[in-house]
Amino acid sequence: MNALSLFSAVLLVTTPSILLANETADRAPPEKAPSAMTSTEIAGFNKGLPNTHPYFIRCRKILETGSLVKKARVCKTNEGWKAAFAQGNENARESTEAFRQGAQNSN
Repeated sequence: MNALSLFSAVLLVTTPSILLANETADRAPPEKAPSAMTSTEIAGFNKGLPNTHPYFIRCRKILETGSLVKKARVCKTNEGWKAAFAQGNENARESTEAFRQGAQNSN
């Protein structure tokens, strides 16, 4: 295989990934809140984005308290889910620390 055909083969293989990276790097966050978007709007927004992109929208169904069957649909970007998990961990850490300090002071 000569050098020119090898270069052409490498260029053909790497060009789609370069174009995809440029397309997703320029993507803006969604204009509407992800939970207010329909499934069709979310699918259209996510088209062309890798699952790991910060603006890729994921939806989860969460059971509502007091009901055996009713579920709430919660949608957030990967960035939003990451922030929600971090806040939940911080709240749990603060609560645990407050219980520890309360237990130490009661003796």
